[in-house]
Amino acid sequence: MNVRSVDDRDEWNSLLASLSTSHVLQTWEWGQFKGRWGWSPRYLLFEDNDRPRAAALLLRRTLPRLGLGVLYAPKGPALDYTDAACLEAVLAELESIAQRERAIFVKIDPDVPAPALHSPPFYGEGSGWGPLTRRGWRFSSEQIQFRNTVLLDLTPTEEELLAAMKPKTRYNIRLASKKGVAVRRGESGDIEQLYAMYAETAQRDGFIIRPLDYYRDAWSSFMAAGLAQPLIAEAAGEPVAGLILFHFGARAWYVYGMSRDLHRDRMPSYLLQWEAIRWAKAHGCTIYDWWGAPDELTESDPMWGVYRFKEGFGGRFAPHIGAYDFAPSKLWYWVYTGAMPRVLALMRRRHRRNVGL
Repeated sequence: MNVRSVDDRDEWNSLLASLSTSHVLQTWEWGQFKGRWGWSPRYLLFEDNDRPRAAALLLRRTLPRLGLGVLYAPKGPALDYTDAACLEAVLAELESIAQRERAIFVKIDPDVPAPALHSPPFYGEGSGWGPLTRRGWRFSSEQIQFRNTVLLDLTPTEEELLAAMKPKTRYNIRLASKKGVAVRRGESGDIEQLYAMYAETAQRDGFIIRPLDYYRDAWSSFMAAGLAQPLIAEAAGEPVAGLILFHFGARAWYVYGMSRDLHRDRMPSYLLQWEAIRWAKAHGCTIYDWWGAPDELTESDPMWGVYRFKEGFGGRFAPHIGAYDFAPSKLWYWVYTGAMPRVLALMRRRHRRNVGL
């Protein structure tokens, strides 16, 4: 199998869309965006007799002063994971790149369905997914993206989609409309407003977000490329909830969601999601990916409430194998993933004590 680098946006996205397990985080736009935030992207195409067999957007971040780096193929590589020969060839190339370039590790996290539910997963022979662990890849302690998700089949009619929802979800969608909630398409001028709601959501729900410039770059560049659509729910003339819907090929992803405490009794998030589903279906998508689900289907999981919300729309829990790392040097991998985080945590604790925090 031949491997070549692609340096043309249209060629890359067209080839990527033709492959199974293609993903919006493997697109040209995502590589260029991450290239503006500390990563170096390359676009690797694997061909057999001039026929595309696999593609990998491979990101590299260089670690200052060490001459080492880390490699990451977000939600990739894209290929037919039932084709053992193709998978072996792609893995071998990624391993070779990691060794040549003195990478501490190369990480992949493709949307490959998990054969069983465990955390960490146990599939086939020993611990981990057999096709990877047999080559020395290990289940990663650092899952960059959500391992599992919830999927909604968009091929039924809108009436059939509504009928498949839980009664309470249908009720809340209709309640939002009756209480005056309206959903409109967002534009580039709405980005700061969307970020303000996102910041409010992060503070309320206790998660960390990046600065405005990061999201302005991501959202505006994907909107300009026709790969993202914001939707905003308004009540009494004020924005109360929003989302950024990414789409590529036949799939849409609910990647970013935000809401305010204002007018939550009007259930704006329910109508907002229904309009996002309708938008995705109208634009040719056949799958609505809710982007995130619990590691385990138990009420003790922190994402249980979010999962129940998504499930109410008729979504199906979809577990995946998660992220795996290949590390050419076990020593450097241990330093990076084990020793270094503990050292940094100790330094942060000492700093807080010294400044009275």
